[in-house]
Amino acid sequence: MNKYGSTTWFIPDGFIPKKSSGELESHEAICLLNSSKETAEITVTVYFEEDEPIKDIRFQVKGERTKHIRTDYLVGKDEKKILRGVPYALKVESSLPVIVQFSRMDATQSANTLMTTMAYAINESY
Repeated sequence: MNKYGSTTWFIPDGFIPKKSSGELESHEAICLLNSSKETAEITVTVYFEEDEPIKDIRFQVKGERTKHIRTDYLVGKDEKKILRGVPYALKVESSLPVIVQFSRMDATQSANTLMTTMAYAINESY
């Protein structure tokens, strides 16, 4: 197993606008890269300012593969989802080291904006 990446990542600034303009829909996504040969077991927790977290959202990323997931498609065990117009944050935990990137498509104006950044990796040696 290689050790590229981290097993815990945070994305503190999530927000999907309620309305979009034009043909594109505003959305956000996480992209995970698993460069090892083994399958990574992923658990996501969604945090909110006012509501209780959505916990235990689980999926897999096969070895030497990527997985792109729109955050509005994440669903908790009680069918709770991220609502548009509500600020949120994410914690991504993996059974083995992966790389996590966050992207936002803001289509609220005719001049669309695409932003992408690496998530914040926790250094397990702290």
